[in-house]
Amino acid sequence: MLLSNSLFSEYKGSNFSGTWHQVTSDEYTLPHNEISFGYLLNWGVNEIKNSATRTLSDHSDVLPYFTKLVHPNGICLSGKWRIMHDNPYGGYFRQGSEALIITRASVALNKTTKGHQRAFGFAGKLFPITDSDDVVQTANFFLIDDLGGTSAEHYTSVAMTNEPASSITLTVIRHLIYSIKLAVTFGEADSNPGIRQLYEVSYLGEENTSTVRTPRWMKVQALPGQTVNAEDFRDELNVDAHGGEIKFSVSVASSQDSRGRKNWSEIGEIILDASVVSNSCDHRLHFHHPKWKSNLRY
Repeated sequence: MLLSNSLFSEYKGSNFSGTWHQVTSDEYTLPHNEISFGYLLNWGVNEIKNSATRTLSDHSDVLPYFTKLVHPNGICLSGKWRIMHDNPYGGYFRQGSEALIITRASVALNKTTKGHQRAFGFAGKLFPITDSDDVVQTANFFLIDDLGGTSAEHYTSVAMTNEPASSITLTVIRHLIYSIKLAVTFGEADSNPGIRQLYEVSYLGEENTSTVRTPRWMKVQALPGQTVNAEDFRDELNVDAHGGEIKFSVSVASSQDSRGRKNWSEIGEIILDASVVSNSCDHRLHFHHPKWKSNLRY
């Protein structure tokens, strides 16, 4: 099953096995990739503008080496996406949907260990297949807990959504010029960068997308009882430390009350059974950001 041709004209897709093989081909020991304001204008090249354009327009799953400007340090995991509960949404939000998934868990900026304010991110890439060698077009989504970071000690204790909070923290203030430059440039590239819409998932496998409903919000959170007390979040998410498996719940919503509390409904789960910290995870795996659409049906 492929995404609607109206979404992708040149992107031909990839297979799960080949993508995961690349991600695991160059494992390395917990790097600390730094952020640098100087890199944003590297030898006169506007890297942040190039990055914003690439994430919004390039649907490739693997790219030549590049630098992630916001979330430079991560760990990649793979497993399955399963939707078990009834809901009104289409595509791979629909009850009974199953897909292979590659995710990248990360932190914004450069602090990876406990004791620092960390903004946890969760990027997902769905392969709508059961045979890992089939070439398909993928659907991507992006979730963060708080853009400003929090003092949460564990990745598995936070909830990440596609419209995260944006606290003003010491970390943001310390990197104020860098953060402003990123925000302004991404704002110029997309009309509403504060929320990442979910239509790539709701359109996946649909022949006619005009009547498809898409959840306005999505939330992913580790199931209780999976805490690993590690200093670095990447050690915390090593599946070997969890006995070979980490489970996250998937919840969606399209309305909220007057206080902004979402009417979350848990519809499925993500089961991750392999993990790696690698050069390709940090510098070659690419997650396309869906550009803002004003005519979605919620």
